[in-house]
Amino acid sequence: MAPARISSATASPAFVFVLTMGMVNLFADMTYEGGGAMNGQFMGSLGAGAAAVAITAGLGEFLGYALRSVAGGIADRTGRYWLVTFVGYALNLFAVPAMALAGNWYVAAGLIFAERIGRALRKPTVEAMLSYTTARYGRGWVYAVNTALDETGATLGPLLVGAVLMLKGDYRTGYALLLVSSVLAIGFLAAARLKFPLPSRLEEGPTATARGFGCAYYLYMAAGACFAAGLLSYELVAYHLSTTGAVAAPWIPLLLALSTACGVVANVALGRLYDRAPLATLLAAVGLSSLFTPFAFAGGLAPLLIAMALWGVGYATQDTLLKAVVAGLLPEGRRNLAFGLFYTGYGVGWLVGSIATGLLYDRSWLALVIFAVAAQLASLPLFVIARRHEAAHAT
Repeated sequence: MAPARISSATASPAFVFVLTMGMVNLFADMTYEGGGAMNGQFMGSLGAGAAAVAITAGLGEFLGYALRSVAGGIADRTGRYWLVTFVGYALNLFAVPAMALAGNWYVAAGLIFAERIGRALRKPTVEAMLSYTTARYGRGWVYAVNTALDETGATLGPLLVGAVLMLKGDYRTGYALLLVSSVLAIGFLAAARLKFPLPSRLEEGPTATARGFGCAYYLYMAAGACFAAGLLSYELVAYHLSTTGAVAAPWIPLLLALSTACGVVANVALGRLYDRAPLATLLAAVGLSSLFTPFAFAGGLAPLLIAMALWGVGYATQDTLLKAVVAGLLPEGRRNLAFGLFYTGYGVGWLVGSIATGLLYDRSWLALVIFAVAAQLASLPLFVIARRHEAAHAT
């Protein structure tokens, strides 16, 4: 039975679409995660301090989430979701190699903002298009496959950057090389547009059954915001490792590659488990993610390696489980807005967390750790209450 099921899946146009968009995101993640592995240290080399690095990362992520509701609303109203997607990817991808030309940290910060804004434009449309395939394959599995390909690219990008630094290249060379993956991502996106001009035709069952944005939706959003507040940006982690001399510069991108490689495994495992036990999987993943910061700031190589694995779990929670949650609450005709609005709330939590951790970093690492752990654990009761509301309205 298993070989027949696999053969059927690979022959399905819906699965081909999932894989094609996965390849787009593989090269996209290779680009901006490769850049993300250098952004903190690069800004530091240009004279930025810890607060500037953390707030830049936090504000960038906030823009990358807050503008999703705008992009999603435009796509729903106009139906031009492919145009919005292409504009978003172009801005998202080409801002990264442009970092090679930055002459000061203010310009670098501006390009980080541009990259995040581009991601905001294309994220809700991509997630909404993928949602048409979830009736057949399951929400957890569809987003897990796509995100596993994301994370594969997110592993390759930092590995490339680490190799450049080990070969005595500089940050600017690393950014410039990422132009190759940017072009490849756009190429696969064009192929997806040509083969699947109307992804809605891939729908094989009801995938948007909600009548509107109910209480469960907003409770999940609040829980996601708490989770985001405690999920440190790698820019701050990289800055910490660089300024403290905890590891040599070429190893900082390689640690990110280790984390994203763990994320590949975590995405697939959590996606499968979510389709069987949604709430238990979500709570367990958040609990594991909350341990990242204590291990990251404990000192020593062994705790740092454990921290990187836990950070992979955190990003699997963000990129697979929360998408699966939203996909179960989609109102028809407002799919793009549903994803965009949810991640606007998520971005608010990220911004608050980034400002708090950036300011706490220079004052007390212990206070930073306590804040990050408490913020993520605060999401647990909200997820439980939200799930109960969702179940009550489903019966």
